[in-house]
Amino acid sequence: MKTLKLTLAVLAAALVTSGAQAAMVNGAITLAGGAIFDTDSLATATRVNTFLDVTVMSEDGDFEGFVADEDAVAMAVPYIFIPSTATPGLWSVGGFTFDLDGSTVVLQNADFLIISGTGTLTGNGFDPTEGIWNFTSQSPSADGVFSFSASGDFNGVPDGGSTVALLGLGLTGVWMIRRKFITA
Repeated sequence: MKTLKLTLAVLAAALVTSGAQAAMVNGAITLAGGAIFDTDSLATATRVNTFLDVTVMSEDGDFEGFVADEDAVAMAVPYIFIPSTATPGLWSVGGFTFDLDGSTVVLQNADFLIISGTGTLTGNGFDPTEGIWNFTSQSPSADGVFSFSASGDFNGVPDGGSTVALLGLGLTGVWMIRRKFITA
């Protein structure tokens, strides 16, 4: 009887645990606009002092319905990438906000600047979701403004506790088999 009660308790806990699903963001967004750096050469730039006319270029997944092509994007300045600096609210659009934790310069020369970073996306009732930030800019500038494009990729795949529930069920099964052989 004890075994039956224990089994029922574990099964009830597993069902309750597996029903708790987090709602993380799944999707991608691309942005484009102009950037004024701290120098006139991409080879020596360490920060963006000003972003100009940043808009959404494309979106998919959970961004759809909240964000549309050509929506204006609010950007935080300065965006300091050398040294890597966390930038809360790096970009915001359609109720989403991306907080940059840090970034790495992948390539930097007089013609190209490529940066990759990580951070957390929040908003619109979704759970905070880790994601990747990619930023590229190229020379030449027009009147000191460089064009840039950026993207964010978010693939939140929550576990929801099902792994722990299955582990608990497996351990209960081992305990029951062990108990059967010890008492027999």
